[in-house]
Amino acid sequence: MKRPRGLAGMVLVLVLLAAWEVGVHVSNTPVYLVPAPSAVAASLINSSSGLAPAAAITLVEALAGLAIGTAVGVGLAVAITFWGQLEQGILSLAILIKSTPIIAVAPILTVWMGFGHGPKVVVTALLTFFPVLINSVEGFRAVNPAISEWMRSIDASPRHHFVHARWPSARPFLFAALKVAAPLAMIGAVIAQWMGASAGLGRLMWLAYNNLDMPSLFASVFVLTVLSAGVYHAVVVAERRAVSWA
Repeated sequence: MKRPRGLAGMVLVLVLLAAWEVGVHVSNTPVYLVPAPSAVAASLINSSSGLAPAAAITLVEALAGLAIGTAVGVGLAVAITFWGQLEQGILSLAILIKSTPIIAVAPILTVWMGFGHGPKVVVTALLTFFPVLINSVEGFRAVNPAISEWMRSIDASPRHHFVHARWPSARPFLFAALKVAAPLAMIGAVIAQWMGASAGLGRLMWLAYNNLDMPSLFASVFVLTVLSAGVYHAVVVAERRAVSWA
């Protein structure tokens, strides 16, 4: 009988958690350095009333930034596809933005935009638009030559060529970019919250770090990991439905 695919992974995780628990107790490691998994689980349960709304805020900010970053990335890729003379300028600016450390940009945005949702959404968009832009450009260019030749033979307009040939060709590339950008969106939102926020997982992590409350810090990291995995899985499910033909 064939074993479930994820059984081996679950067993490995349980073994690692057990080894972590035993190692912490045997070595008498202080909780402010490395908390035991049981302490992290207790913090998750005791702090659930605070973690849930913080996770919701972080998720909303991350998804909003991801949506904006995706729209900007695809929009710039479309501009490059229709007006090739813009490619050098757009890509140079995109690389400049990508090369700028977000950890340095976040405080500036907080000063300009305050402690609300704005800076977190902008930081997330800045982190996510670049892979979407690059993959979309490559996707729009990856049209089957036979299809392009056929479109030219029927004298199809550039708009029809884009809708019926370039866009279907680019969808697998776009979802490949989203698989990278979706977890980055969660990280971007948390980084921005570290720089200044009144709520969110980043705020909880910052408070736990300053108070040396390692169980709470690990609990927040665990929730962030679960959220990132959930967003990634949602992208995978959407890809299966949108490009099932690929």
